[in-house]
Amino acid sequence: MKNCLFCKISNGDIPCVKLYEDDDILVFLDISQTTKGHTLVIPKEHFENIFDLTPETITNIYKHIPKVARAIMKAFNAKGMNIINNNGETAGQTVFHYHVHLIPRYNEDDGLRVIYTNHMDKYSKEDLEFIANEIKNNI
Repeated sequence: MKNCLFCKISNGDIPCVKLYEDDDILVFLDISQTTKGHTLVIPKEHFENIFDLTPETITNIYKHIPKVARAIMKAFNAKGMNIINNNGETAGQTVFHYHVHLIPRYNEDDGLRVIYTNHMDKYSKEDLEFIANEIKNNI
């Protein structure tokens, strides 16, 4: 895609610090470095989000993620890792080329805050069954 930042990086029009590259994917350091070692994994072919990916593309991406994640963990003695993929503006996607963030974690105050709100008390067993059936009907 002509104006896509990650397509330009993948094509070599914009420099990046590459960690790995093959015919299908590119792995490079995120310029923001939320934490030291923050890395992005992208398909070279343009897909806006997970909803556009082919099974082959997602397989190619995720077959490399464990190896890269282990390398980051080992390189910096990280204590954990968030693996994040945002799909759509509402979900926080800012570059509309599918990408996965590998964000090593060092402690609770290292620069990334993930907050999950528990709404368990708001949903009955019947509510959960209804939700499940709605999803199943769309698979």
